Amino acid sequence: MTPLILSRFGIWTFTVVEGLSLIAATTNAFNGALLARRPDHYRHFTLAGVVILAYAGGIGGGVIRDILCNKIPIPLQNPWYIIACGLAASFALVIDYYSEQRFKDGLFQFMTAFSLPWYAIVGVQTALAANLGYLAAVLIGIIATTAGRWIIDVACNVIPKQLVGEYFVGAAALTGVTYLICNQTLGLSLIPSTMVAFFVGFAFRLLSQFLGWEEWEPWEPAPLSEGEKPRASLAEGLRAELDR
Repeated sequence: MTPLILSRFGIWTFTVVEGLSLIAATTNAFNGALLARRPDHYRHFTLAGVVILAYAGGIGGGVIRDILCNKIPIPLQNPWYIIACGLAASFALVIDYYSEQRFKDGLFQFMTAFSLPWYAIVGVQTALAANLGYLAAVLIGIIATTAGRWIIDVACNVIPKQLVGEYFVGAAALTGVTYLICNQTLGLSLIPSTMVAFFVGFAFRLLSQFLGWEEWEPWEPAPLSEGEKPRASLAEGLRAELDR
């Protein structure tokens, strides 16, 4: 009989949900390392500091998700999460070193759009498996998707992304609702429901970034909004980087 600690290294033993969770953790760790090196977040972090923030972005949401569902966090049970997130952080640092500012902003925005739906979907799947209601499932999907970014932003003394910006929370909610409709209402199985929800969430997030859509803000006095500059869209960021 294979010892449990060795069997955990067999990727072929992963369930579909564990595989999706690993994809989400790895891409978010990559994003976390890039984010820690961006000028608006960089605080003279050590190498260890960047890696720690990468892990916070990679597995932070998954740990909180599983705790809310009364489970031992999957990222702490399976060594592949630690290994894959470490490799992703290293790869991000290599890109950061050799590209200077080129590809940082545009690549980061694209990768966040890619990783966002995975965590939302796995969050909903985990909540449903714990026999939680639909609203709770969508909420846990949002928390799982955004918690890692919250940790990084707070550590970098930056206003958390959830509170400002372009359809970050909205895209996670749309992904979770789409999965529920496909899986619970239309009766599609796990994989088709996941694929549909991923492409809906990914496409919406990319579209909002390309067109510069921003979540609605309440009315505020004119003096408070004077001097505000519109955020650069993903299209503008990629164009600027590719022209260098």
